[in-house]
Amino acid sequence: MAPEMQKAEDRKDERQKIKAPEATCWELVCLSMINIAIPKGSLQNQTLQLFQQAGLEIRRTEREYNARINDPRVGKVKILRPQEIPSYVAKGYFDLGISGTDWVMESEADVVTVAELDYGKQGPGKVKVVVAVPESQKAESAKDVVPGSRISTEYPNLTKKFFDNFGIPVEVEYSYGATEAKVPELADGVVDLTETGSTLVKNGLKIIDVILESTSELIANKESWADPEKREEIQAIETMLFAVTRARGKVLIALNVPEKQIEDVIALLPSMKRPTVSKLYNSGFYAVQSVVDRSQINLLIPQLKKAGAEDIIEVSISKIVP
Repeated sequence: MAPEMQKAEDRKDERQKIKAPEATCWELVCLSMINIAIPKGSLQNQTLQLFQQAGLEIRRTEREYNARINDPRVGKVKILRPQEIPSYVAKGYFDLGISGTDWVMESEADVVTVAELDYGKQGPGKVKVVVAVPESQKAESAKDVVPGSRISTEYPNLTKKFFDNFGIPVEVEYSYGATEAKVPELADGVVDLTETGSTLVKNGLKIIDVILESTSELIANKESWADPEKREEIQAIETMLFAVTRARGKVLIALNVPEKQIEDVIALLPSMKRPTVSKLYNSGFYAVQSVVDRSQINLLIPQLKKAGAEDIIEVSISKIVP
């Protein structure tokens, strides 16, 4: 080989040696990033709002089901049906996902429940998977369901297990939606998800049993959870999300209180642990702060005022980190 060609090859080898560590580092970064599955449908708006309030805003891309979060810990973000998310997380396609307790149980996915985020499509709270039958039926509980009844549901596994526990054989028929509309022509009863039960009542059905209560869950892949580095990142994300849900329905109240009335005012104040009390400089007043339920504030403020509190301020809270 000519000397010039040999030198060129040597330089090429040197460049490859220099670039190799950079490529390896980038691969390591990608491996440590958290891939997240977000639910579409009824939970989507509440989930997007939760992530935004946690400082993890989900930005949609031109492709509707792909998204991104501007955070160095987060890699791929995909918006999928909540029914599919537990299985995809269990198989390792995603490190982290959000789905309902109902779909985690129905799919029998082997995942880690990191936290219950306690919200549904209408906001904070739980929903129920229930057994409902026509009002005309005499059944008062699932134990009274006639053997061989046709049960329409989106939860065939949960339904079969539930009735098997009672020793009642039923014909489980999968429903692709509008489950309550199938009674009585196509089904004798339903197993369905409900928040208030109003839709079932409108369709002439009555709830006779509850299979489970469901809420939104933050779930993790078992291998990702066992990885110390990924687990730390998952817990950091959970901290921010849970801080938002914990702050919902809470407000910070701040007030000034004359020294003589301080005990009377403190006796009225609820708090997470104890109210914060500090002496105001060169005065006979104390400054008091406490976190209270928003639902109590309309009754609490007049009581505090009557007890001697002054300069009362109510402040919204975006996060509470325990």
